[in-house]
Amino acid sequence: MPIEITAGVRFGTPTDLSNVSNESGNSQIRVLVVDDSAFMRTALSRMIASDPALWVVGTAANGKEALQKIPAVDPDVITLDLQMPGMDGLRTLRQIMVQFPRPVIMVSSLTSYGAEDTLSALEAGAFDYLPKQLSPTSLDILHLREDLTAKIKAAAQSRRSHERPFPPRKRPKAAISKQRHFHAARAIVAIGISTGGPKALCDILPSLPADIAVPIVIVQHMPLGFTAPFAKRLDNLCAIPIREAMHGETVQPGVVYIAPAGLHLTVERDASQSTVRLSARPENELHIPSVDVMMQSVASAFGSLAMGVIMTGMGNDGAQGMHAIHREGGLTVGQDEESCTVYGMPRVCAEKGVLDRVVPLSQIPQEILLATRYRKMSVG
Repeated sequence: MPIEITAGVRFGTPTDLSNVSNESGNSQIRVLVVDDSAFMRTALSRMIASDPALWVVGTAANGKEALQKIPAVDPDVITLDLQMPGMDGLRTLRQIMVQFPRPVIMVSSLTSYGAEDTLSALEAGAFDYLPKQLSPTSLDILHLREDLTAKIKAAAQSRRSHERPFPPRKRPKAAISKQRHFHAARAIVAIGISTGGPKALCDILPSLPADIAVPIVIVQHMPLGFTAPFAKRLDNLCAIPIREAMHGETVQPGVVYIAPAGLHLTVERDASQSTVRLSARPENELHIPSVDVMMQSVASAFGSLAMGVIMTGMGNDGAQGMHAIHREGGLTVGQDEESCTVYGMPRVCAEKGVLDRVVPLSQIPQEILLATRYRKMSVG
């Protein structure tokens, strides 16, 4: 079945797009597409070329061919299939990171095997991933194209940010909330995170002790089938128990709950206990689960006893939720620009003035321990 493309979309070539610039005024973002399927190479290339800021400089059918082409076409970003014969995507990625380090977006199948390999790829240095949803009988071209092009642009911007020879710009003073004094220990920690999140969480959660006295709820944007293996992988790394949240379970201190993909996680609290609620509603959210939905419920249930942490990710999910926690007198912490894979979600919160602290990734565990009055570890 031919690939169907939305009417009116034009696909450029290196020649007819050579004078087009992206919004930042820089030249087009150069992309190499690597996939063993000719159908996928064509589909991805067409979607990428539909954006005038992007330029497909080449394609490769396998890892070996990709490694040969990278020096010649010098892509800014690479899309890389995970499951390929011969040198698979994970081995190819590791070679790219050693020989030609640059952002790589993995394209993976929506299976448990694909999820495990994708998580391994993120740990090995992949920038992000894209679920492979294309087939001859099912082609959600519009949604997938928007997701793909947005991730490529974010990847290119991340590379440019980390390679710039000048110091990062200083945050405007107005971006950070005026210093407030906090006396009560936080009773729950809510974390919102997206692009770059799996690696960031693998970096910080192992630093938390098993006897931390509060629950932690996390929304990490992931496709269906990814959150359960991700929670299991984190649980194997950490002293603190980590699991995919279940509807109706009692929220326990010292446990990390990860919202399952496709369901919003909220927390309800009464005089005796707190309970996890999972629901597909509201349906009009861009992300399900939504950081905003989760954090707003935490702010409502815990008020000034809540702590919100907003971390690396594209977009603005979490801005309303962090504002709700801040408004209720809770503590709000944002990851700083320098340690973010993508400084999107924390940036919006900083610009809205709802952050009490802005810290590097490595300092987030310390902030959590201080806020929850953990006494058994030196956190100075």
